Amino acid sequence: MTWTVTPERFDTPDAAQLLRDYYGEVAGRYWKRPATGAEIDKGLTDDGADRLAPPTGHLVVGRFDGAAASCAGVFLDPATATAELTRVYVRPAFRRTGGGALLLAAAEGVAREAGMRVIRLDTRSDLVEARGLYAKHGFREVPAFNEGPYRDHWFAKEL
Repeated sequence: MTWTVTPERFDTPDAAQLLRDYYGEVAGRYWKRPATGAEIDKGLTDDGADRLAPPTGHLVVGRFDGAAASCAGVFLDPATATAELTRVYVRPAFRRTGGGALLLAAAEGVAREAGMRVIRLDTRSDLVEARGLYAKHGFREVPAFNEGPYRDHWFAKEL
């Protein structure tokens, strides 16, 4: 059983389904009920995923024995040498297999290769597992660097 994590266009069938699954899970957790297909469609409309392509960003997709199992996006800001980690997701069936660590390492590698010096992210309080993953892999909580209704915690890591 092996993981591979590589850059992939955000609009390939596997990447698009992973992003859809990601949105369904985070929306469902927030609403405390499963998100409907229509709600997922609405949430993905103009969500900025197109920025996950060069030169503004990248998406990395993790595969477990060839099956699309995880994704993470990296937005790039060359003016500040700062990358923003977004849409970090591991399908439930593949959690606790080491894929999260490989996903973060690949996202950090993409940011480093693009000349970024810091990678940061925001997340919500209810995404407890994600916060634990970030802390375990060297991200530290920092003061808020943006605002919005779905932001409760901010993390950063020097590259």
